[in-house]
Amino acid sequence: MADGSVQGFTHDRYAEVRKVFEDNLASGADLGASFCATLEGETVVDLWGGFADAAGTQPWVEDTIVNVYSTTKTMTALTALMVADRGELDFDAPVAKYWPEFAANGKQDIKVSQLMSHSAGVSGWALPATGEMLYDWERATSLLAAQAPFWEPGSAPGYHAMSQGFLVGEVIRRITGKSLGTVFREEIAGPLGADFHIGLPASEDHRVAELIPPPPADASIGEGSGTYKINNPPIDVSATRTREWRGAEIPAAGGTGNARSVALVQSILANGGVAKGRRFLSEAGCRKALELQIEGKDLVLGIPVRYGMGFGLAGGMVPLPNPNTIYWGGYGGSLVIIDMDAHTTFAYAMNRMAGTTTGDMRAFSLAMAMWGALAA
Repeated sequence: MADGSVQGFTHDRYAEVRKVFEDNLASGADLGASFCATLEGETVVDLWGGFADAAGTQPWVEDTIVNVYSTTKTMTALTALMVADRGELDFDAPVAKYWPEFAANGKQDIKVSQLMSHSAGVSGWALPATGEMLYDWERATSLLAAQAPFWEPGSAPGYHAMSQGFLVGEVIRRITGKSLGTVFREEIAGPLGADFHIGLPASEDHRVAELIPPPPADASIGEGSGTYKINNPPIDVSATRTREWRGAEIPAAGGTGNARSVALVQSILANGGVAKGRRFLSEAGCRKALELQIEGKDLVLGIPVRYGMGFGLAGGMVPLPNPNTIYWGGYGGSLVIIDMDAHTTFAYAMNRMAGTTTGDMRAFSLAMAMWGALAA
């Protein structure tokens, strides 16, 4: 419909979820958004509504997609978990086993697991960098390979906001001979029919919603109260409107999709490695994500964290109903929660950004409504 009203469906027991979604749009908390939930591999909620542009002239429709910033990291992590599950990647091995140049400057003992858990001390680029560097894979990765870690690897967590995708992605490229976006497309998104892209074809540009930056006072990604204030290169939300950003493979922050595609892809982990009748990983391979790698105060974000293999874990500042739950959020508010106990995924993607890297009440209110319905 052209008026931006809420479309989609909810199974009867999730009526409260629809109400929360509608309220977020009615209050102006959301401009345009999508929310999707799966249970035992079945989609039980799939909602979208509002507007895809700041002017409120283009409705957010069923196939609208949007840059989800760091929610992209969950796709990168899943790809690495899959490659590891088939025996090609050992998380306990030094990164240099796969990427010899990475051993430079005291990084020879950094493990792949430390890249996955933001504890490698390579949370950004040491040399001043421009946004254009994010579009140059060889330059971005070679600079990371050459520099020294900012802190003793493995001693503390520190959010690798942009660098993580290049680090993990280069390991995957060295192993498979293909870029991370290609492996993800050919082996996960394509077979699932999931509308999520790490490197968006130009043919899909017309479907991309316009991100509305957070108020300047709130736009503090990478400049938290932590010791290592890594904001290099600076985040420029307007870049997401360019072909360069959308087409580049930026596996920590450049993914484009919607709640439906995020929930569908991550239902692989929620359901023991199977989605749409196809097995992508073993159950044990999925549960690697739950293994605590490091916890403590994040040196970049300045908050207490618990990091598993590529995902945040329940506990500390993020109490979740079931212990075997993993999650990740993107700058501005996108979020995915994967509950392996309840075999459910919740995903939220929107275009009105809040000044958060860890989700906000729009997504959490939807998740709480879902848990309430599941418990009823």
